[in-house]
Amino acid sequence: MGEVLNFAPLVLGLLAAGVLAGLIAGLLGVGGGIVMVPAMALAFEAMGYDPAVYQHVAVGTSLAVIIATGFASARAHYRRGAVMVDTLKIWGPFIVSAALLGGLAARFFSGDALRIIFGVVALFVALNIVLPVQRRLMAKLGESVLTNRIMASIVGFVSALMGIGGGSLSVPTLAAFGHSMHKAVGTSAALGVMLAIPGTIGFVVSGWDVAGRPPFSLGYVNIVAMLIIGVMAANVAPLGASLAHRLDQKRLKGAFGLFLLVIALRMLWQALA
Repeated sequence: MGEVLNFAPLVLGLLAAGVLAGLIAGLLGVGGGIVMVPAMALAFEAMGYDPAVYQHVAVGTSLAVIIATGFASARAHYRRGAVMVDTLKIWGPFIVSAALLGGLAARFFSGDALRIIFGVVALFVALNIVLPVQRRLMAKLGESVLTNRIMASIVGFVSALMGIGGGSLSVPTLAAFGHSMHKAVGTSAALGVMLAIPGTIGFVVSGWDVAGRPPFSLGYVNIVAMLIIGVMAANVAPLGASLAHRLDQKRLKGAFGLFLLVIALRMLWQALA
């Protein structure tokens, strides 16, 4: 009985993270990895696992959960006509290939290097939301298929390394390319699924023979954490999607811009402090 009680705070924390991740996934078109990765990292740290390993496990597990949260969110947005199928066809092959490469290369990157990369890129794309000149430039570039493919590759690679569904990068990029915020959010949710599947495979392969992983892990993917967070997040994501369509685009853009700015600064602070 005592051992069960010792795990109770861990389980409750993962359940709470799942609810919050699901809301964020549906509301902002992101996979919820921004919440899940730090939550799982803290949980694994509290359990005493190797810090050189648990960050990668948190990232890999987050990608696995995003398969479920992203699908639930994308389906809800698709029913509202907010998923751009033509964009999926252009971005899909490149985001899938880049995500697989990112997952396989994960073991060669330090945590601080990943945080700096994400922070810098996130600050850049945030400018595309708040600066009209930047939006006009990106809207013109968005007409180019080559530009779309390049951005898809960057989003896929960086997002896989960070354990996120790519929405933190793809939503502002698609919005800057001239698409409505609602369609950017909905399409990003679908792209997150396309990204998370190969990214998860990459983390399973790259962490297969690594020592010091938490029990019940396949490579860098922990099955227990995946199930607890995944079930909660997948069931809550449609609620977030419903809320997104009740908000006007100006407020949604403002919320996402603030969200992205906070996350970017937090990443850079952790890496440089």
